Amino acid sequence: MHDRLYRPLSAVSAGSSVRLRDVCAGQKLEARLASLGFVPGATLDVCRNTCHGPLVVQVKGSRLMLGRGMADKMVVE
Repeated sequence: MHDRLYRPLSAVSAGSSVRLRDVCAGQKLEARLASLGFVPGATLDVCRNTCHGPLVVQVKGSRLMLGRGMADKMVVE
């Protein structure tokens, strides 16, 4: 696959379903996100993503709000 197919989660529009490729963050944030189900290979459904404010994402049957900073560190395809 080409790198242009990868983008940060914050750039995905609402209603889209994507697969998490990588989390580019420190160990503590990576561990926190992994405990919530954000592990490489997980399918993420973006429920809400406006131009500002948090995103609402469904992962493994749970809806979670993520701040833009966290969403920027998550690479999806």
